[in-house]
Amino acid sequence: MAPALNDIAAANAVVPVKILLVDDQPGRLLTYRTILEPLGEELVDARSGLEALKLLMEDEYAVILLDVNMPGMDGFETATLIHQHPRFENTPIIFVTAVNISDLDRLRGYKLGAVDYVMVPVIPEIMRTKVSVLAELHRKRRELETLNATLQAAHNTLQQEKARELERLNASLREANAKLELRNRELQAENRERVRAEARLREADQRKDEFLATLAHELRNPLAPLQNALAVRRLREPGDEDPLLAMMERQLSLLVRMIDDLLDIARITRGKLTLRRGATTLQEVVSAAVDTARPLIEEGSHALELRLPDEPIALDADHARLAQVFANLLNNAAKYSDPGGRIELGATLDGDTVQLWVSDAGIGLAPDQLAMVFEMFRQVDTTVERSRGGLGIGLTLVQRLVEMHGGAIEVHSDGLGQGCTFRIRLPAGDQPAPARVEAVPLAAGTDTARRVLVVDDNRDSADTLAMMLRLLGHEALPVYDPTLVESQVAQFAPEIVFLDLGMPGRSGYDVARALRDQNGERLVIVAVTGWGQPEDRERTVLAGFDHHLVKPPDIQVVTEICRRGTHPFAEDLIP
Repeated sequence: MAPALNDIAAANAVVPVKILLVDDQPGRLLTYRTILEPLGEELVDARSGLEALKLLMEDEYAVILLDVNMPGMDGFETATLIHQHPRFENTPIIFVTAVNISDLDRLRGYKLGAVDYVMVPVIPEIMRTKVSVLAELHRKRRELETLNATLQAAHNTLQQEKARELERLNASLREANAKLELRNRELQAENRERVRAEARLREADQRKDEFLATLAHELRNPLAPLQNALAVRRLREPGDEDPLLAMMERQLSLLVRMIDDLLDIARITRGKLTLRRGATTLQEVVSAAVDTARPLIEEGSHALELRLPDEPIALDADHARLAQVFANLLNNAAKYSDPGGRIELGATLDGDTVQLWVSDAGIGLAPDQLAMVFEMFRQVDTTVERSRGGLGIGLTLVQRLVEMHGGAIEVHSDGLGQGCTFRIRLPAGDQPAPARVEAVPLAAGTDTARRVLVVDDNRDSADTLAMMLRLLGHEALPVYDPTLVESQVAQFAPEIVFLDLGMPGRSGYDVARALRDQNGERLVIVAVTGWGQPEDRERTVLAGFDHHLVKPPDIQVVTEICRRGTHPFAEDLIP
């Protein structure tokens, strides 16, 4: 029934209403028309009170613009006759007058049913606004009447259906066997509906995963030329210690991981979230987290205090994921603290366990909120003044990532307005981590110069990757049209082809199959794409690709592929 009501409302909303313009002067009627025509309503003219009454008997009008001073029957007399009729007693009238009227005249008009006065000369915006409001009110009233009639009809239908249902139940009581048979049919129908519902849920879940994968792909595409451009800058000036360049490289890397987090929603629910463990230190992880959370902290003018040991604390962890944990906690503290608050992140080493905490002096948590703060899509404070968006998965992801690292997290608060503290326990690493290099210096040139073809319909991506390859000492040629690949391969004779998958007119899969059929194993074909799901990697292998790189491609991996020049290696095949 709800869709039917919506259809009725939509149909009524676009129907113009009639507006009656009453004035003995044609020039004013023309003025009124000029002012009101942009509203898109149906305008009807009357040059006297008698003509207006005749028109009212023939049709319904949303609002009447009535001149006060007309020969014969003036505006007040006309308004009196209009509102004496039961059909028109609620029709709104706007009096138009060219002379100053007294308060007594105004009172008289309002008693006769006038809703407003407009003085001549008319200010178009004022008249148009007043008329549009009354026209919309009429349209809404008519829509409500239609909906009420529809609801009444639906109610009658429902009553009839209930009566028929009662009759069927009475009949089923008289016939036990018939009742059992009917019940059995109902159970079977319910079971079929349940099966269909489960199928719809599975389909919806699959569409969600496909949407998230598509979204991540579309977001990765513009990041590829950005990362390539930073790599080109680093290659051109390998000794550049510009902190802004290092910061852009670091933040772009984190942005790529944030895009990957779009897929974490589905991966969490299906238990497919994986870690990329490696040797790191707590200080490095916290530094990356602070860089990520700093904009929100500075926006709130919060004071951040770090209380970390002087000696590096080794961790065997996924550096980016663990940095995401602390960044989420810092962002959470900044969001739910009043401006100028204080946030503290500290850590101590207790044997083979690292004890960490993030505390704030913000809004705090009530006792009943402590148990649900880690629930997915749960946002404790959703008031407008504190709302900063988000899906409500930040703390859920924090809990899952901490647990996947073999740790535990808990939250404590003394109550509303008392702030809160998140405490984390993580296992310490076995040995000190090697120093992490923020931006790896790259030397232009490699041991073996390669001839490389770069195929991508995105010119920025193709040009920046080709430029980067040239600075690495290779001869690179960008191609933007996938239909020209075979001819360019024949002319240029490349050893390696970096090939985008999603191109208009011809996919990278088709191009790879054609190249493999024509050139055999002579070419090294590398997929460079925004699609990074395990099934996407399997599909590229089946199409004949040697490597699968997710946009934006890592320059170190690109360098290693060009250095080896032949068979795939494990690093770019791990999902």
